[in-house]
Amino acid sequence: MNQCSDISNQIALWLDGELQGEEKRVFELHLQDCKSCSALVSNESRFLDTLHTAKQAHVAPEQLRNRVRAILDEVPAEVSAPTHLRKRLTDSLLLTRDSQRSRKLRISLAIAAVVAIAIAMGLWLGRIQTEQPGRYLPSSFALMAADTHRRYLDHHLPLEITSASPEEISTWFNGKVPFSVKLPKYQEASGQVKLYQLEGARLVGFKEDYAAYVAYRMGQRPISLVMTSNSVAQPAGGEEIMSRGLTFHFDSIYGFKVITWTDRGLTYALVSDLEERGQQSCGVCHQGVKDHDLIDRLKPTSAGPSSPSRDPRPTF
Repeated sequence: MNQCSDISNQIALWLDGELQGEEKRVFELHLQDCKSCSALVSNESRFLDTLHTAKQAHVAPEQLRNRVRAILDEVPAEVSAPTHLRKRLTDSLLLTRDSQRSRKLRISLAIAAVVAIAIAMGLWLGRIQTEQPGRYLPSSFALMAADTHRRYLDHHLPLEITSASPEEISTWFNGKVPFSVKLPKYQEASGQVKLYQLEGARLVGFKEDYAAYVAYRMGQRPISLVMTSNSVAQPAGGEEIMSRGLTFHFDSIYGFKVITWTDRGLTYALVSDLEERGQQSCGVCHQGVKDHDLIDRLKPTSAGPSSPSRDPRPTF
């Protein structure tokens, strides 16, 4: 693979401000000497600027869309234009016959329709948040973790360290993030056959700072673990379940199962496409026999969330 191909694979990382150190220096030196790559970066940058200007919103989660549909079925919308506005539009329709004014009228009608829809959606969303504040909307940390997992799957997020050693990766994060990272060694401690494989790690940007990203694989199924300080992010939204004194938040984002929680000063996000709520991915850190009850409590049950246990918490 030539250098231009390598550079094109790093454009998204550079535009997101995630290239650091030597990688960033090499990338920017190449742009100074290569007009083709420089033009490609300029085009991508203009495209992103256009998207940012449009202020495109995130796609609403499936739970939120279903809730809105239910409200639409129960309470028909009664949003209508004011009387004076409808009279003006009617008069314009009757009196305007030239093509230029007809075009302006069509634009006005379209704007009025968009405003009416926006008002209606604002009322419905406000009603949802009043009834269940923060329950259905994923946290920004959960959204970032799901997006990071997707980018890793698409080969747009290369690892900065490749290793199967928890100690080596934990040490690599020292001085790179403003918190201590200590990856668990449950498989080695329990003496079991390894069910998952640690692949490597890197830094990812979050709220003008770095978060820690660790990649695992269970068979052919990738699992992403993202960590940051709980002073930077707090889990919220989704379905809440208590287990061993911890509150877990379950979300489905971009088709992935996302679990977020806070423990001992850190906030975690675990992302996978594994079964049910994704509790199988918890085996990455809790595969020992003593932790089977923790994982079982995260499975759906008709009795509802489990009550906290007196067992000690797992340590990351």
